[in-house]
Amino acid sequence: MPHTTGTLVRRAGRLLRTSLFVQVLLALLFGVLVGRLWPQAGASLQPLGDGFVRLIKAVIAPLVFCVVVAGITKAGDMKSFGRIGVKALIWFEVATGVALVVGLLAGNVFAPGAGMHVDPASLDKSAVDARTGGGKLPSAAQFILEALPNSAVGAFATNSLLQVLVLACLVGAALLHLGQRKVPQLLPLIEQAQDVVFTIVGYIMKLAPLAVFGATAHLVGQYGLGAMSTYGKLIAVCYGVALAFLVLLGCALKAVTGLSLWKFVRYTREELLLALGTGSSETVMPRMMQKLRAAGCRDDAVGLVLPTGYSFNLDGASIYLSVGTLFIAQAIGVQLSLGRQITVVLVLMLTSKGMAGVPGSAFLALSATASALGVVPAAAVALLLGVDRIMDSMRVATNLLGNCVAVFAVSRWEGALDRVTARKVLNGEPPAVRPGEEKAPEADSASVAPGEK
Repeated sequence: MPHTTGTLVRRAGRLLRTSLFVQVLLALLFGVLVGRLWPQAGASLQPLGDGFVRLIKAVIAPLVFCVVVAGITKAGDMKSFGRIGVKALIWFEVATGVALVVGLLAGNVFAPGAGMHVDPASLDKSAVDARTGGGKLPSAAQFILEALPNSAVGAFATNSLLQVLVLACLVGAALLHLGQRKVPQLLPLIEQAQDVVFTIVGYIMKLAPLAVFGATAHLVGQYGLGAMSTYGKLIAVCYGVALAFLVLLGCALKAVTGLSLWKFVRYTREELLLALGTGSSETVMPRMMQKLRAAGCRDDAVGLVLPTGYSFNLDGASIYLSVGTLFIAQAIGVQLSLGRQITVVLVLMLTSKGMAGVPGSAFLALSATASALGVVPAAAVALLLGVDRIMDSMRVATNLLGNCVAVFAVSRWEGALDRVTARKVLNGEPPAVRPGEEKAPEADSASVAPGEK
């Protein structure tokens, strides 16, 4: 018996040392405990999560640049890269539209705001302005213009992924035009830089449990659990709609690629738990890029579709916007006709595209929609202030899985998916090692393999 106990203790210790999933899960539980028992101490731990996010953001731009440039040159065909971009945008628009429609259907059926009888005159619009910093979403023309870099250095300095993608496409196209013989040293240099960035990501990921602990303790300590009772129905509807949408995504993935979304969730459980704990999908973008490539998706598809999806494919945010709009209307007693609701969906499909990276973007999108259509008073958006942070987990998980499904679907559509490799990896088999690479990270590895390209 003592021998058995000792063996279990050793196994538990080894699992704790080597499994990022276990480390992050324990950090999440400790964060909830600290935030609940010592709210003030928990609320002060947010810098732990913020510091981790800053470190990850520092390597995202160079990583995206290297992956996209290497992907274009390996594919050897700029037209193929262009087709991937067009197909990705088509997928994004369809997925966003479905998310908005499903959200509106659920909002009508379950009516989360019915019976609240809120007087709009009693609401303070300045609270929304404070949350958004007085900012506004860019117009369509401004959004396109801001996606074009006016400085090569500035694109990296401001961490603008769309601008970095444009630069990467230009560099990749130039390398294809010049050919391998005229730039023999540049391509290996880019691939080596990519290895360096992945190694840095591996170092940063060792801090992930600390970041999750700080972010979770801050959330529970500052916001408590009071919002759960006040907005319980709204929270349940939003999370239920997100789950239903993910089921639809899983069916679409199965139909298009033959792959299982549940197996992909199991394969990326570390990254999903980390994203949920920190409330940011950006923290796991480098790891997701690596795992998608290891699962059979071609480099150029991963490098273009995943980063672009962070700006164009916000499925979780779309669900929140559609349900939130109906919640506000129902809470203040405004009846929205079917025609008005269809118009709301069309407007939100446009306003949601400028949300990425804008502080308080959900409130800005709702305010812009309310002002443009006159459906509800802009001040009524303040009704969602108390529940917005709790919705982060739903938005992050749905956005992230939606973008990953898009990578698989577009890769399959373009013939850039190795389904044999994908099935093996999602079934738990170690990914095959491509020439010149070291072993890719396994599902429970706590760091990123330095040699992964």
